[in-house]
Formats: sequence, structure tokens, C-alpha cells
Amino acid sequence: MTKTSQLIVIGGGAAGMMAAIAAAQAGTKVCLIERNEKLGRKIYITGKGRCNVTNHCSVEEVLTATARNSRFLYGALNRMTPGDVERFFTDLGVKLKVERGNRVFPESDKAADIIDALFFQLKRLNVSIVQARASEIICDDTGAVCAVNTDRGSFECKAVILATGGLSYPATGSTGDGYKMAADLGHNVVSPSASLVPLESSDDFCGQMQGLSLKNVKLTVKNQKKKVLYQEQGELLFTHFGLSGPLILSASAHMRDFEKNQYTCWIDLKPALDEATLDARLVREFTENANKDMANILGALAPRMLIPVLLERSGIPGDRKAHDVTKGERRRLLELLKNFSVSISGTRPISEAIITAGGIKVSEVDPKTMGSKKVSGLFFAGEILDVDAYTGGFNLQIAWATGHEAGISAAEYLKELDTF
Repeated sequence: MTKTSQLIVIGGGAAGMMAAIAAAQAGTKVCLIERNEKLGRKIYITGKGRCNVTNHCSVEEVLTATARNSRFLYGALNRMTPGDVERFFTDLGVKLKVERGNRVFPESDKAADIIDALFFQLKRLNVSIVQARASEIICDDTGAVCAVNTDRGSFECKAVILATGGLSYPATGSTGDGYKMAADLGHNVVSPSASLVPLESSDDFCGQMQGLSLKNVKLTVKNQKKKVLYQEQGELLFTHFGLSGPLILSASAHMRDFEKNQYTCWIDLKPALDEATLDARLVREFTENANKDMANILGALAPRMLIPVLLERSGIPGDRKAHDVTKGERRRLLELLKNFSVSISGTRPISEAIITAGGIKVSEVDPKTMGSKKVSGLFFAGEILDVDAYTGGFNLQIAWATGHEAGISAAEYLKELDTF
């Protein structure tokens, strides 16, 4: 064995760094193993490089924003609330600010400030940081954790926290190593899939409108049974492959198993107007511009790139004079403005996802400690667990909370071992 620590944390992302800090503050000798040269690679790209640290909200609101297994997080989130996270970083010297949707960012708009604060806290607490790729967790004859094998040799320990992330953004080191290590120890892994990811559509008109951003629209997602799965107002973007943008990323968390389900996105382009009011608006526009071509008068109602698609889907020729539009054609146009449908064929690859859905089955993890129910001395934190939430800082909040819980619990586990 090349080195000995009480606790090894595998993964130097948000959850792993928080876990190492929490355990070290409790007096534990910690070694943090990270395969990348620098810690926090994925934090650098969160919030478009600004790092959406958390959401300035209640624990219940975080739970509501969690798409899978929210109740599993109840204890961890109550012991490390969004307010606690804000105080944690403020105490480390990072000034924070709250923006639209209660999103919390560093005042500097630099994710590097968050990473630096964590790194220097690790150094102050004498956490040993080793650049290596962990491959296997070793257990002794009693079934308890005793070592970690890496490409730089074996490291003795009495406990391990797995915080290797999921499969999203593999360039940051999230390549599923933790799933294999846990599975080798008998844990079941819920098949990973993309979440908070752009959506693909086979509808040709999406490509026609590539680059079109729609703000203040209402998105409703329904399955083949017409059940509403998601509904929210905000911003989305048409792309060459389908749809993207904040609304779409959050909606994707509700769209699973495309082999069994079919999904349609319905966009209300005029959510502030009911159908009767919008129809009166159409009548007024048509009357005031009776002798103008339809292609030229819809600019008052829709973005330029959307007009050809609206006319084509409503069956109205672009050179049709407004006074020649029939009541039926006006009705079809109205329905499109209130219910513009986009059929969804699937998600973009998991490598393009912000977060991974799936992971370590939470029924095999103690929610009070993040400890394994199968292996003594093994704990989990962050995206490796089968929990995921919407955009807005919620996933980082989950990482901080589960990392803190795992770190504290691992330290307590080690203290109990020393008493025997």
C-alpha cells in the first residue's frame, strides 16, 4: 500500500469537495482522489461559466423542483439548506447575489471564485489531494471498505465516499467509473439517461427556425395519453435538431423512456391573451390591413422567422390578402398561436446533458447518512445517486447537501470504529 488515510473521497467535483471539507472539519484525515489535473471541472461550466451556486428558496421548494426521489433528500437538505450553502460560501469570502428565479451566483459572475474558495478551504484543512483515476474499492474479510485501487497504486483507508458524478459532460471526467465501482460491490445502478438536455424533433420546421428564441411563452408537455407532464412559462430556442433553452431543459426531466412513450411540446405563443381576446386582435389586424398580404401583416403578432411556418401550418398562402382569409383559416391560425405543437423524437446524447438521471439505487442508501446499506464504510454523494432536479441551482444544492451529509456521516462512522 502506498498511502494511508482514514477516509478517501473519490471525485473532486462539488459533492466530493464538500464531502472532504465536512469530514476534515470533523477531525478526519482525508484524501481526495480526482482524475483531472484541476478540481471542479464541471463547476467551471455551470451557469454558463458563472456557477449557479444554489437557489434562494426553502427546502420544500428544492424538493418540489427535484424530479426523482425527492423524499430521499429530505434529511440531507434540512441539514444543509440553501441558506446554509449561501452562508458557507459567504464565510469563505465569496460575495453572492440573487437573480431571476431566485438563482444564486457569485457577485463576480466567475465560477472560478467558487472553486478557489473550496480549494483553499481543503488546503487549510490539510486534505491530501491526489491526481489519480480510481478503479476499484477493496473490502476486507468482514466486508468493510479497506482500500482503493488507482492507476497510481493502492491507497489504504477505512471509509470511502463515492462522488464521481454521472455521465454528463464526459470531458469533465464524468465517465461512469463510480457506477462500475459500486456495482462491483453489489449495488444496483438505475440505468443512466440524459436529463436537463435539449430535445430532438423530426419536424422540419424546427430547422427552418434555427436560432429563433421565444421569450415569455408557456410550454406544456403531454404524453400520448394527453396527460400533462410539465407546464411552465419562460424561454425556449429552436435549433437545427429540435428545441433547447431553459424551459426545454427543465421539461426534459419529465420525459423518460422514449421507447415506450411519445411526447409532444405545446407552445402558447400568447399566454397573456385568452382565445377570445386573441381572436379579436386577429380580426382587428385583418380589418386594418385588409388589402395587405398575410406574410406582411403577421409581423405584429409573431417573430419574422415564425411567420412562414405559421402560414404553412394554417394553410394560408403568404400572398393571400387579409380580407380573403376565411373564418376557418383564422381559427387555425389562432389555434397555432395558442397551441403550437412540436413532436419530440428523443433527447440529445447524454454527453450534452447538464445532469444525469439514474444512478445508484436510493433504496440501497441510508438517507440519514448517505451510507451504503450493503457495504460498511461506503458512502455516496452527488450526481452518482439516482436523484436529479430542474435548472436553477437545485442540482448543485443537492450536491452540496449530500456531500455534506456523506462527509459528516463518514467522520462519525470512523469515530465509532476507533471506539472499538
